[in-house]
Amino acid sequence: MTTHLGGTFTFPQTSITVNRMGYGAMQLAGPHVFGPPKDRPAALAVLREALAAGVDHIDTSDFYGPHVTNQIIKEALHPYPKNLTIVTKVGARRGDDGSWIMDRTPEGLTQGIHDNLKNLGLEALDIVNLRMGAVEKPAPGSIAEQVHVLADLKKQGLIRHIGLSTVNAEQLAEAQAITPIVCIQNMYNVANREDDAFIDSLAKQGIAYVPYFPLGGFTPLQSGALDKVAAELSATPMQVALAWLLHRSPNILLIPGTSSVAHLKENLAAASLQLPQDALAELDAIGTTGK
Repeated sequence: MTTHLGGTFTFPQTSITVNRMGYGAMQLAGPHVFGPPKDRPAALAVLREALAAGVDHIDTSDFYGPHVTNQIIKEALHPYPKNLTIVTKVGARRGDDGSWIMDRTPEGLTQGIHDNLKNLGLEALDIVNLRMGAVEKPAPGSIAEQVHVLADLKKQGLIRHIGLSTVNAEQLAEAQAITPIVCIQNMYNVANREDDAFIDSLAKQGIAYVPYFPLGGFTPLQSGALDKVAAELSATPMQVALAWLLHRSPNILLIPGTSSVAHLKENLAAASLQLPQDALAELDAIGTTGK
């Protein structure tokens, strides 16, 4: 394990331990996460550099591209190192025009699992997140039918562990009555902190929390406050936002994405960024600024 990547986290009820700073592969596809990348060799290079730097978990999905991102991961890294954990997700598909189509039918979820297996070149998927809700926040309602589908695929040996994406605490509890849940992936950052209590509850259960959109949904006032702290620390706003997330709770894992090796190195350096107490106080206040 590489301590400069934010320390480590062990997923509950598994033998999987990862560095807290991972890599999100969404940006390896073409514009708007559709079609092939403009520079495929560069995409391959980013993945190989990530592993060389100590990254040992990658977040992906077969609906990135679609198929493109997983095919690039396979080309760059297969046969995979034994310590690499690949986390994927199902619950959507892409239209021929690049549109995002939510598909949580049993048939759609099952097809998504088989597509991930095929394009990643795997016989079983380490962790699969069930993507529910809208983009920015969970949608109320039962998720039992969808969880049962993944639990059945797990019994078949196609999935090792199950996570959830864009869900609330009640939906987690419903899912846990069906099968163990090892991680939650929701929108969360220093400015958008509706999941504060949820994160603390998950930490007590030892469940990983993986925030997406580390710079998403900021007001101009909030962005200005983040920029000020970043300037004081001679860091980028993204580095500060990532460092704050690592500081926020030990069960938070990060998956910043990029298609550039230089940007990858910049993101990974955030794990070594020290946040003084006065900077932390300023950052903590951002979450309530403008409300």
